Amino acid sequence: MRHFNPAPFIVAAAVMAFAAGPAAAHARLVSATPAPNATVASTRTLSLTFSERMVAAFSGFDVVDAAGEKVAIQTLVAEDGKTLTGTLSRALGAGAYRVDWRIASSDGHRMTGSYTFSVR
Repeated sequence: MRHFNPAPFIVAAAVMAFAAGPAAAHARLVSATPAPNATVASTRTLSLTFSERMVAAFSGFDVVDAAGEKVAIQTLVAEDGKTLTGTLSRALGAGAYRVDWRIASSDGHRMTGSYTFSVR
């Protein structure tokens, strides 16, 4: 009588699971300037870099002050397709700020997030 050996099937299933893993991942914020929870000197430029390329038409971010008011900002997606850069209409004054970001990655997934930083 022959015995069933499941090893080849287990190996094949593991290979398929690892190969599908990165494709199923969502874009995430990998770096930002100013960084989350940082205290910085006044700035007019912010930059957010994500782990995947994004669709420019559906991606951007807002900067909100401690009073809940949005600060005027113009955002652009860099040539790498992964970095959003924003230029403020004026330098930020001292205080706490929140960055609310939203992106649509090239695979169609939409993600949002936020972080805070302070200006001294």
